[in-house]
Amino acid sequence: MPDPMPALSLVAMPGRRQKTIELAKEMEDRGFQGIFGPSFGDVLSLCLSIGHVTERIPMGSSILPIYIRPAHDVAATASYLAEVTGGRFHLGLGVSHRPVHQRLGVTVGKPLADTRQYVETIKKVIGDAAMPPIVLATLRDKMLDLAIEIGDGAVWANASRSYMPTQTARVPRDRPFFVGNMIPTVIDEDRDAARAVNRKTLTGYVSLPNYRNYWKAAGYVEEMEGIEKAIEAGDRDAVARFMTDRWLDDCTISGSVTQVREQVEAWFDAGVTTPIVVPSSTSGGQLKAIEEIFAAYA
Repeated sequence: MPDPMPALSLVAMPGRRQKTIELAKEMEDRGFQGIFGPSFGDVLSLCLSIGHVTERIPMGSSILPIYIRPAHDVAATASYLAEVTGGRFHLGLGVSHRPVHQRLGVTVGKPLADTRQYVETIKKVIGDAAMPPIVLATLRDKMLDLAIEIGDGAVWANASRSYMPTQTARVPRDRPFFVGNMIPTVIDEDRDAARAVNRKTLTGYVSLPNYRNYWKAAGYVEEMEGIEKAIEAGDRDAVARFMTDRWLDDCTISGSVTQVREQVEAWFDAGVTTPIVVPSSTSGGQLKAIEEIFAAYA
């Protein structure tokens, strides 16, 4: 039996948007499970373009930050996307992170209460029109519980695979519920080189208290406390040393084609029904990384 296919993360960067749409069509033709984009690069516009050039593949925002677009505006766009894609569009909503809020000059309230109100507004505005599945970006249990209460799914980013069964045990089994995770992925026969790319990707995340608290709950107390002390001391080298291979391999994917495919399958086994591969490369940018993923699943 063929290995199950993951979903892919895709970003429409300025200057190569047309090429990005062509890649989306190829992703469908190759049988990938879905296409989900982060907030940058105007993910809703990307989803609209994908919807027009594809016929079967689901697509959506892996996260659209609730503090940068009014709920009334998002509701109109999301309903339009749900209708013209025949129900293939998923609306992923999230709070985002402090550096993003600071860069945009956004004032953040209470994430759980604000998310609840945002979703309520969207549902009220859309009413009887086409309603997309609403997926909440989650990390710890309180947001997961909110997703279970008011949403149609949850999506993690950089989650720990060993901890996923503990959290996914909370997921309802009596109705459809999207369970996704965005996983930094690098294919290279030199696994240490691949790990180095993933380690660089996650350096910004370990600086965030909410992520460190999540990884402590996942069992990485020593690593996260060491990182906290290193950050306080301004010791970047020590931060990297505490980003151990054991921790890194639990929340990213790296290695040869065989190793990467085995790790994707392990994410399915951990209860993630939609692993979202976020491709990077040791020898190029997003386009090269996607080519390497295509070759791995050819």
